[in-house]
Amino acid sequence: AHQEGVIHRDIKPENILLHKGRPMVADFGIALAVSAAAGGRMTETGLSLGTPHYMSPEQATAEKDITARSDIYSLGSVLYEMLAGAPPHLGGSAQQIIMKIVTEEAQPVTALRKSVPPHVAAATAKSLEKLAADRFESAAKFAEALANPAFTLPATQAASVAGAPTSGARNRSVVVAWGLAVVFAVLFVLVSVWAATRPQPSRSVSRYSVALAPEIAVGGRTRLALAPDGGLVYLSPGDQGQARQLWLRPRDRLDATPLPGTAAAFMPFFSPDGRRVAFFLNSPRALKTASVSGGPPITVADSGIGLVGGSWGWDGYIYTAAEVRGGVVRVMETGGGALEPVTSLDTTRGELDHWWPEALPNGKGLLFTVVYGNEIEENDIAVVEFATGQHRVMVRGSYPHYAVSGHLAYVTADGTLMVVPFDQDALTVTGDPMAVVEGVRMNFFGGADISLSANGTLAYVTGGPTTSTMMTPVWVERDGGFTPVDANWTLNTIQTGGLALSPDATRMAVNILEDDGGSHIYVKRLPAGLPSKVTFEGRVSRRPVWTSDGQSLVFVSDRAGQDDVWQKRVDGSQSATLLMDEEREVFEGLVSPGGEWVVFRTDDDAATSFGLGDILAIRPGVDSVPIELVATEFEETSPVLSRDGKWLAYASAGTGQKEIYVQPFPGVADGFWQVSVDGGTEPLWSHGGDELFFRDNQGQLVVAGVATTPTFEVRTLTPLFDATPYIANEDHRWYDVSQDGQRFLMLRLFGVGQEADPSELIIVENWFEELKAKVGN
Repeated sequence: AHQEGVIHRDIKPENILLHKGRPMVADFGIALAVSAAAGGRMTETGLSLGTPHYMSPEQATAEKDITARSDIYSLGSVLYEMLAGAPPHLGGSAQQIIMKIVTEEAQPVTALRKSVPPHVAAATAKSLEKLAADRFESAAKFAEALANPAFTLPATQAASVAGAPTSGARNRSVVVAWGLAVVFAVLFVLVSVWAATRPQPSRSVSRYSVALAPEIAVGGRTRLALAPDGGLVYLSPGDQGQARQLWLRPRDRLDATPLPGTAAAFMPFFSPDGRRVAFFLNSPRALKTASVSGGPPITVADSGIGLVGGSWGWDGYIYTAAEVRGGVVRVMETGGGALEPVTSLDTTRGELDHWWPEALPNGKGLLFTVVYGNEIEENDIAVVEFATGQHRVMVRGSYPHYAVSGHLAYVTADGTLMVVPFDQDALTVTGDPMAVVEGVRMNFFGGADISLSANGTLAYVTGGPTTSTMMTPVWVERDGGFTPVDANWTLNTIQTGGLALSPDATRMAVNILEDDGGSHIYVKRLPAGLPSKVTFEGRVSRRPVWTSDGQSLVFVSDRAGQDDVWQKRVDGSQSATLLMDEEREVFEGLVSPGGEWVVFRTDDDAATSFGLGDILAIRPGVDSVPIELVATEFEETSPVLSRDGKWLAYASAGTGQKEIYVQPFPGVADGFWQVSVDGGTEPLWSHGGDELFFRDNQGQLVVAGVATTPTFEVRTLTPLFDATPYIANEDHRWYDVSQDGQRFLMLRLFGVGQEADPSELIIVENWFEELKAKVGN
């Protein structure tokens, strides 16, 4: 500060903060106020600025010419208090303290602390001289004196410091003695600052492949994260066929240990202090955090969040992509708060969404990926400034990471890790991008298995842009074995969502996102037929469900201006028919087996009279308004009717997590049963009506053996297989079952045939040194 001509004017213990052992001088408020005053006139009239106990004599007397030596006096006073337990001068009022500063010498620090070395006492005494010209000329000189055992004062002063009873020097000796005590504190502060800011010798770069035990699991989203100290958390299948979960491997260990409560987790990332890990769940959708030292996870958010990245900021917020093209949002790390918008889409530039947020350490802004369409090649890296809410694009790429060495790292669509110098204060790149690593494994939505730690370690998984973003429909047996439906047909996970199997299992309907950002429904004859487009009108048609006769599809479409329930024959012989026009937007719908009822789920607008995600029904041509089936303050999702139309199953979050419930239909008031016991989503009735399938919180597909006469009863609950390798959606079912109930139609990552990823995990230690050499600062 002094080198820049800035005088602090209020050095005191409260303004010296310690962060991880490093002292930081804070609160330059008075200095800024003085410099901001017109022409510096605040001091021309003689104002006494500062805190009385630590004021220099020239501050106390309101001299207009205040120099850096005033801060030296204040720093000496802080050191004095650190050693002696009190400032050099005490008094009952500010006036008394100021009077003593001007007229009295401070008691020597050696009078209170005999163990203070003579050179420290001498340096302290010099820092507390009444005349500014008698003090150290700079903080650097003060630091040198504290670290120099040979430092002494002139003879008369030295005698006083040593305690010689010479007349006229007693007060001076007291000051010097007190200074010895203060020196230890200043020595700590100044030498610590010197150690933290002095040039560090370059460290050698180490690069090696790591074998993990247990292995890293196959997955469609990011699967690993580095702690600030270089420790690793990653997703693994676990032992003995258990559901996938997060495992923690510290830097000093060869083996890893599971993190409790993280079954079916993915996309992990650490808190800035490395003590907690955040992660996502897909079914039920949630953002949670878990302590690396154990204990149950905490739910931070369970609605409104997307599944395309997260970042934990130093400001106490967790940043994540919002659900359904909502940009980036943030939520308090403690949970329970509302989602707050951080970025807004610039539709004039064709922005469809903002993914993969990365909070900057200085708290000024956030990096993120701008998505324009379905091709990763089109993604850009942008930065938003929190103060203005405005964002701007910087480079083409995806999945940004900030390196504390002053670089922005990101990946390109071909699996190349790029680096460009980046100024986080100016929020701008300051150089040209450079490729540093090729063959990085790309995952869903332009993400990648790479991670950077604060200590300069890089971790990445090899493999390049392989089939990790592709999937194929598969038949899954009850024992977990699977076979592709059509080995020659693959779908891009970025382009696909939702499927339904015809009652005779000869055709499947699938929802596909098209190049213009809209989505429509296609029907494919199994196993080897070509997909045929069924819906054309509107921008979005989605979530198909077959009618019981297999001739038509019921779906949600915005063709009339908002999402409503429509029906259309799959042979294209008739135009689509509007089944239900609701004031609120509808998220999913179905028709009862006899065609009499339309059952639908509304949106998640908490401001409406019903609540979150309510389930309603209407008889077209009979009822003028829909009736409430399940309308509570909690979110209800995934309504499904039994094949005989007598029972309604759905998921509800009434207990704090989603569970599966069953009620009679349409007389829901006649009964209520809970089916799942460890969480549940995506319920589905068997054709025979004696089984109800769902996913539990461990990611397993579970079958409930049920009886429906004389009343409903759950008789058995049996986990069938680990369903985490298959695409899930807690709001709407993304799988179906055959007529005999022995196999399931699901969406699996294409080419996945084993539980461990065959690609390599590469660790690069001291990677920042390599960045500085290749790219510069």
